[in-house]
Amino acid sequence: MLIKVFIIIVLLAILYSLGSGLFYLVKDQGKGTRVAKALTWRIAISLALFIFLLIAFTLGWITPN
Repeated sequence: MLIKVFIIIVLLAILYSLGSGLFYLVKDQGKGTRVAKALTWRIAISLALFIFLLIAFTLGWITPN
């Protein structure tokens, strides 16, 4: 159950980063670097979640249905 909560929190963080990237794109009109930084964070968090899921599956913490 704790792993499911962790995954949901990480997914919400990914959505927040994506939303902030959209906000900075509209606000800065694409002239700043904040959009790139927000999207870089999104990619990094997504990659970390993917690696965590692979490790959790390997260790038997999660199982496919």
